[in-house]
Amino acid sequence: MIPIHTPKGDFRVWTKRVGNNPRIKVLLLHGGPGSTHEAFEAFDSYFPAAGVEYYFYDQLGSAYSDQPDAPELWDVARFVEEVEQVRQALGLHRGNFYLLGHSWGGILATEYALKYQQNLKGLIISNMVSSIPAYNEYARKVLMPAMDQKALAEIHRLESSGQTANPRYMQLLMEHYYTKHILRMPPAEWPDPVNRAFTKINQKIYVPMQGPSELGASGKLANWDRTVDLPKISVPTLAIGARHDTMDPAAMELIAKKVQRGRFLFCPNGSHMAYYDDQQVYVSGLISFLHDVDAGRF
Repeated sequence: MIPIHTPKGDFRVWTKRVGNNPRIKVLLLHGGPGSTHEAFEAFDSYFPAAGVEYYFYDQLGSAYSDQPDAPELWDVARFVEEVEQVRQALGLHRGNFYLLGHSWGGILATEYALKYQQNLKGLIISNMVSSIPAYNEYARKVLMPAMDQKALAEIHRLESSGQTANPRYMQLLMEHYYTKHILRMPPAEWPDPVNRAFTKINQKIYVPMQGPSELGASGKLANWDRTVDLPKISVPTLAIGARHDTMDPAAMELIAKKVQRGRFLFCPNGSHMAYYDDQQVYVSGLISFLHDVDAGRF
């Protein structure tokens, strides 16, 4: 448990180290906002054998960490300072510190790199674009027109009437959206770590930042766009995208093109959680990146 200093007082966040490698230490930033580290348990089957040291971490407000009732803390800049405090407490530095952010964690990793890249050895932005307006446009112009229009209309009706907690809402999303763009497996086959993470999402963080709709962002993150700032990132960067993601694969590839030293990993069979539904491609590409940067081959 790491102490975190905030404008609303001191709290603690949960971390767990696995492995021991003085040169490759990966801090994992989960999605949400307000989800948990648990979906990353997939890496337990691969990272130890590859000699990768990694850190599970629940951000403030999530699962095993303190969950203060303080809406003013759910702010991108405040989360960046939290990550920096975690880095310092864990003793990570430019000689060993890799930061991997998935989904919302990718936004957080991008923001961290733009402020603190002097501390990084490598950066991984997984299944995240550099512009939320572009993400919303892709949903409107590409994903929604391809959906069952009757189901989509019912989803919109439930959203507009504030019924996102209605079981019917999740039933429609699971059938027509989640199993096509979030995790391409039948719901009964979703891995236990994923289910645990989904059931623990802190809605008091998720809704204000992401918004109540699953078909785009409408909360505090709605106007987030760092595309023009990507060339400022000079550390080796891996952008990971997937063909069936909720986000445009070309927009994820753009990250690798815009940063100074970028590589793009494409998961042809994957969706938003490609580290499950295109696992071999995802993990092998990620481990290759870590080893290439470590060996100076990047």
